[in-house]
Amino acid sequence: MKREIALRINGRNEKLEIDDADTLLEVLRDRFHLWSVREGCGVGACGTCTVLLDGKPVSSCFVLAARMAGREIVTLEGLSKDDKLDAIQEAFINERALQCAYCTPGFVLSVKALLAENPKPSDDEIKEYLSGNLCRCAGYADILRAVRAAQQQHAQAKAKV
Repeated sequence: MKREIALRINGRNEKLEIDDADTLLEVLRDRFHLWSVREGCGVGACGTCTVLLDGKPVSSCFVLAARMAGREIVTLEGLSKDDKLDAIQEAFINERALQCAYCTPGFVLSVKALLAENPKPSDDEIKEYLSGNLCRCAGYADILRAVRAAQQQHAQAKAKV
């Protein structure tokens, strides 16, 4: 069955017709060409397709688009402002926390949510929060360093305000 929904994607209001069986992953990639949203496992276990839904990380492969009406969705493409990367994106680059980079968008968005929720997480809290994101290149130490660097940048930015 088809239905029309309205949602907000990366700060833009969008209306579209979808099939009831369409996943959010399919809609974001196929309709909006948001290539950072990638399919990994297809069952919500790897974190590759992570997006922020009302500020919280969710696996877009496991969510029906029909249930997203009126919700706020942010993908990696929505993080940069005025052609400037988000501090978390910069930290991942600077700390070389991306090897093949297939998992990177999911990690970056999860870190964004983590730092919004807990600006000073311990290493154990970071590992727990990111436990739903898998890296096949095993870059976890680099990712942890990137989280710490992003955390410092966020703290410095808040101190300036």
